[in-house]
This record gives sequence, structure tokens and C-alpha cells, in this order.
Amino acid sequence: MGGSLCDCFKRKKRHKIDPSGPGFARPGEPLALMGPSGCGKSTLLDALAGRLGSNTRRTGEILINGRKQVLAYGTSAYVTQDDTLMMTLTVREAVYYSAQLQLPDSMSKLEKKERADMTIRDMGLQDAVDTRIGGWGVKGISGGQKRRVSICIEILTGPKLLFLDEPTSGLDSAASYYIMSRIARLAQRDGIGRTIIVSIHQPSSEVFRLFHHLCLLSSGKTVYFGPASAANEFFTFSGFPCPALQNPSDHFLKIINKDFEKARGSLLTFIASFLTFMAIGGFPSFVEDMKIFERERLNGHYGAGAFVISNTLSAVPYLLLVSVIPGAIAYYPPGLRKGPDHFVYFVLVLFACMMLVESLMMIVASIVPNYLMGIIAGAGIQGLMIMVGGFFRLPNDLPKPLWKYPLHEIAFHKYAYQGLFKNEFEGAVFPNNQAGRPANITGDEILREKWQADMGYSKWGDLAVLLGMIAFYRLLFLGVIKANEKVRPMIKALASMPSKQAAQAMVNPSSTPLH
Repeated sequence: MGGSLCDCFKRKKRHKIDPSGPGFARPGEPLALMGPSGCGKSTLLDALAGRLGSNTRRTGEILINGRKQVLAYGTSAYVTQDDTLMMTLTVREAVYYSAQLQLPDSMSKLEKKERADMTIRDMGLQDAVDTRIGGWGVKGISGGQKRRVSICIEILTGPKLLFLDEPTSGLDSAASYYIMSRIARLAQRDGIGRTIIVSIHQPSSEVFRLFHHLCLLSSGKTVYFGPASAANEFFTFSGFPCPALQNPSDHFLKIINKDFEKARGSLLTFIASFLTFMAIGGFPSFVEDMKIFERERLNGHYGAGAFVISNTLSAVPYLLLVSVIPGAIAYYPPGLRKGPDHFVYFVLVLFACMMLVESLMMIVASIVPNYLMGIIAGAGIQGLMIMVGGFFRLPNDLPKPLWKYPLHEIAFHKYAYQGLFKNEFEGAVFPNNQAGRPANITGDEILREKWQADMGYSKWGDLAVLLGMIAFYRLLFLGVIKANEKVRPMIKALASMPSKQAAQAMVNPSSTPLH
């Protein structure tokens, strides 16, 4: 079987899987597709098996025995990552019923039964044939045995081409080796060469030795394709020798993994989002504060400006304490960038975010005095800002109408995330473990390429924007209070009027006395 490349487009967002040249899989020589999570293993496997969705486009050629051809029914099989089995059936019943449905009518019932028994023996399930498969609330066979039942069902037709997507996912090393050793035997059973292609994430050294050929993927591109036994030599020649007594597959994945900068960014995003989102829990106290203010305002004790200023100043020590203590716990143990200046900036961004959320929730409390509706409204606004902040979808991937302009630009999470990313990456140099790439990668490159950060200004510019937003939100809070003082009496007066008089008042408010 010969393969080429596939380009994948999903919902107008391009995810390219490019094997960068021809690849092949030979009968009797299992091929492993390896790489970190999200590198394109399953997508490439789906493309080779002809299982791509309608929203995905494939280019290039897939040749079987040197020519394009459509596989006849039963000549290929695909074992998915999830075991979808009827929990009430026994192993024997599941395989027997599947044999009756899949195998051709030209085979007698006895022949179908013998084929089912043979596949059960091939997968080593003789001791569990009369045990229920089980599932939610029903005790049954183990996870490794379920995986073998799934494989049994797919190989009943004797396929010459077998695709397996993460067959060892969720299994311990012993169960993984048992399953893969059985699959490796299928490649040469009865002298019939079968082409087996397996996507696998992180096999043990024993499982790795079962493969003849290896295709290593990283970010949709091929890092290595060739004999599995020669991969160590390739990485040694590239300057990344495998340490003694270390699992080669673990070493290869560590070298080609590009997720270290993603992990740092994800941590910073989580800290900022979690602390600010938890501030919504203070909404009931904000509502009580507004009720007390309205009562004392009616008594003439103080004005709206004094309330906003005192509310702001009284929150500063508490929010600063909340920013420092959890910030220190979250900053130092993961090994984020060292230096007191970087930590101080980190705390200041958290403090600004907390002040912004409190200001936002005070505005909501002054408009929506109901606890439940206020929390729902505040959480909805927060969730929308987090979605367009530039983490879940990068800025250039956001639809320009509405989502990027103006929502992304006015969401304070954009400036919080950017500031934290710049604080962590700007001016730093990180080791680049990717084979064939420069030994080091700069933090500025990560900011531009990975996070699409606006590099036209420094991290202090992002902090200045956050502080400016705090002032704007507090002024908006003051404006909402002033507006409420004028609008609410009018609404109450209109509600107490007869319908005709209320309609006249709406047409000409100045002609009708409100009190």
C-alpha cells in the first residue's frame, strides 16, 4: 500500500496533515503512526481508510498494490478507539451475532461459527466466552478484553488491510502488550501477509519492538518515516541520542513535542480565568451593598460618587491579598519565569482582572437586583469575554464581524492573556527539542507564531489598558447609578397610573407630574 499526503479543512479552518512525501505499509510488517496528542495521527489514519468527514478535503493519492482501487467489502477493517459493544451480550454472543451479519450467505452457519471461534482464539478470549461484556452498572469483562472483542468483530471477514486507532488507549502496559502481540501475530497468520497500520500514542519499549516501520508526526508533518529499528540512529545523528535505559518511544515524543509553550500559556490562562470567574460568587453581597446604598441615599447620608469611591478603595486590600496568595501558590511550583519583577507583574495583572470583574458585577447588580438572574447575566458576560479573549480561538481565527471587532478588542481578557504571555515569554530563550530545527527558540517567536500576540507594545501597555478599563467600568457604574435614580421613579409612577394616562405620559412625559 502506498500513501501520499492529505490536506484537511474543517469548518473553514485549515488543519493540514502533510506527510511530506510518499509513505508505505507492507504486508506482514506492522506500521506505527506515532506523535503527541493533536499531531494528526487519527486524521491521517482516517484519510488512509477513506473515513474522512464531508467537511474535510483530501488531496494526493492512496495506492494499493501500486494502483488506485476501491476495496471490496471485507478486505479492510477499522477498529475505532472506543469500544461500542452491547453490554448485555456475552463475548461468544457478540462475536457469533456479528459473524452471522458480516459473513457472506455462501458460508454455512457451521462455517461462520468456526470462523467466530477462530477469531476468539486468536485474541485469547477462550476463558471469557460466556462472560457478559458489561458496562455502566453491569459487571463484565475488563477493558483489555473489551478491546479484544472489538478487534474480533472487525477481523471476522479476514481483512487484508487492518487499521487500528489507539488500540492500547486506557490500558495498562501488560494489557497493551498482550493486545499488540496478538495483532502482530495476525500480520503473518497462516502465511497470509496482512497490512496493519496502528495509530498509537506512547507505547512501551516491548510494544514498540513489535512494529517494523514507524511514522513520527508533529503538528501534521512527518519527522521520521522508516524502519522502527533505525529511528534511534536517526535521532542520534540529528543530535538527540536516546539515553541509556530509556524507552525509545518516550524519547522520540519528548523530542518532537511542541506543547511546552502551550502548557505554559494554558496555565496562565487558567489562573487568570479561574480567579476572575470565581469573583462572580460575590454577587449576592454586591446586591446587598446596592440595597444598603439605595436606603442611605434616600436618607441623604451620602451621594453616588462617594459610594463608588469608597466601594473601590475598600475592595483594594482584599483583592490584592487574594491576588498575592493564590498567585504565589500558582506561580512558583510550576516553575514559571523567575525574578521578582515578573512575579510582581503577574500579581498586578491578576489584581486588575479581579477589580474589573468586581466592577462588572457591581454594574450588573445595579441593573439586575435578582440574585439568580444577576449571576446568570454576569457569568454569561464573563464566558463571552473568555471565549473571545484569544486563547480558545486565536485572534486571527476569530470571525471578524462581531467576534473580533468589537468583542475581542473590548474584552479585558485579551489584554490580561497578552500581558501574562509577554511577561512569561518576551525576551526569553527556550531550548528547541525538535529534530532538524534550531537548537533554541525565542520567546518573541512563540508570542508571534503560537499566540498571535500584538507585539506593537510591551506588557506594560497591556497593564495600562487594564487599569484604564477599571477606571472606565467604575465611571460606568457611577453613570448607571445616576441613570437609575432618574429612571426608576418614572417607571414606578408609570406602573401606578391608569393605562390611558400612562400612554399619554409616555408620549409627553413633561406634561404629567410624576409626584
